[in-house]
Amino acid sequence: MKNLYKKMVEEALAAQYADLDVIRKRRGLRFHMKDAQPYVDAVEKMTVLPNQSKAVIDLHKASVKSHFEVLSSLTTHVREEDDPFVEHYQTPVVLDILCAEDEAFHKSMEKFADAIKENEALVGREAARCYAGFYGPVCSVDFALMPGSTSNVVNQILAKTEIPEQHKKAILAAKSWGMNTSYGIGDVFAKSVEAGDSVAEASRKEVKQLQDIYRNPVAAQAALMRRAHMRSFSAKRYMEEYRKKILPAVKAAVDDGVHYGNIATVPAYCVGDISHHISQSTYNMCKDDVIFATIDAVTGVMKKTLEAAIPKVKSPFQLLNVATGSTAAASEYLLELDGFNAPMIVDLLTKRYHNLVMMNPTRGSAAELHNCDFMDMIYRGWKIMDKAGRVKNGTGNPVKPIVEGIPVDLSPIHENEVLMNPQRYAYPACAITVRTSALMRLADYPCLLTSEPVTATMMTNIIALDKENPAAPVRGCKNCATACLIGSRHQYCQYREGV
Repeated sequence: MKNLYKKMVEEALAAQYADLDVIRKRRGLRFHMKDAQPYVDAVEKMTVLPNQSKAVIDLHKASVKSHFEVLSSLTTHVREEDDPFVEHYQTPVVLDILCAEDEAFHKSMEKFADAIKENEALVGREAARCYAGFYGPVCSVDFALMPGSTSNVVNQILAKTEIPEQHKKAILAAKSWGMNTSYGIGDVFAKSVEAGDSVAEASRKEVKQLQDIYRNPVAAQAALMRRAHMRSFSAKRYMEEYRKKILPAVKAAVDDGVHYGNIATVPAYCVGDISHHISQSTYNMCKDDVIFATIDAVTGVMKKTLEAAIPKVKSPFQLLNVATGSTAAASEYLLELDGFNAPMIVDLLTKRYHNLVMMNPTRGSAAELHNCDFMDMIYRGWKIMDKAGRVKNGTGNPVKPIVEGIPVDLSPIHENEVLMNPQRYAYPACAITVRTSALMRLADYPCLLTSEPVTATMMTNIIALDKENPAAPVRGCKNCATACLIGSRHQYCQYREGV
């Protein structure tokens, strides 16, 4: 197993540093598709151990390569407004392939689409709750069954739909870790109500939109992109070309007995580094030295912690938890260096959210999704740091945060000249909020802190060990920050009732 842990760490860090090294050189400059080549090269080096499914690893690698080749053939540049969508073209194509190859699955998809109409009251209620801010800040595309998420609603409907259990799990996975189109629950409903429709008519339109993304996933995504005025390239042409390239890998995964839920999800999450994390928006954001230093130092914490953990961990999931826990602790530690902590920030962002609802009722359904990711991360980090502080208990010894029994090495933060000299980036005598202000920028875009390249790479390795069971959505309580510190929405979470 040590070979597995070493491989997981090396491949995950290779993906993360492929991004960081490009951003380090290109931040502030113009993005070009060829900039993403180092990430493609890092993924290409992923290997397969004897106890892993080659078809799963190949699905990850083929998707990244196909995505890069197709995008490069269609454009040299993706504008900032269009880069969030690049992860949303893969799952619709894969679902289309699975339906074409398996008529029974196609029938289940159709039956589920019918069930959406039969559950119009449920859909309307959930859309209205999101529109009104009932649940507080939500991640509409959450990978868990959180209140206010599309997967939460999908799960509630699937529980009442009579189709094979394996098909239920595949459909659910395709709207959690898998990203079946760019649509999030309640978007049509909100815009419809604000345009003057009755609530009943808005519910009908919401149902129709949700049905469309399951009956016609590829066409629905193309239509959504037209409505979003995505113009960097042709979404329709991308999906046509991507289908040709990914088809052999999907068929091989089916033949290998990989669960449809895994086939639907693996190709999507791994491509986001190409023109999304390595992208114009990232280059623009990272022009700020403190923002880039934050990403760099937090990654350094993860690297040192993971490398020290290899001989000690007992399971692949423990290793994944160490990766994400170390960055959570590092992010919270940076807040605390400025006298802030997670409860303060969660309170601030939650209050801001409710004001935002009133000021902008037609906000995009995904507007606050990364705020939720960020709050969950720092809240987790706060618990880790708080426990470490209590152990210190006046001894004067350094605080030693622990994740899954593994010490978190915070030294890269102290070794970072930018982060240790905030006075160089503000009025020197009053530079007491510099690091936190950088983190607040990252609250809208924490993908390289959480870190998505690392979790995507590690999860593919984990799925390759257990190909027959769907890895998504997360079937456990996330202890989400807003529920634990502000709201009482645990009662609306579906994780115990996940199909």
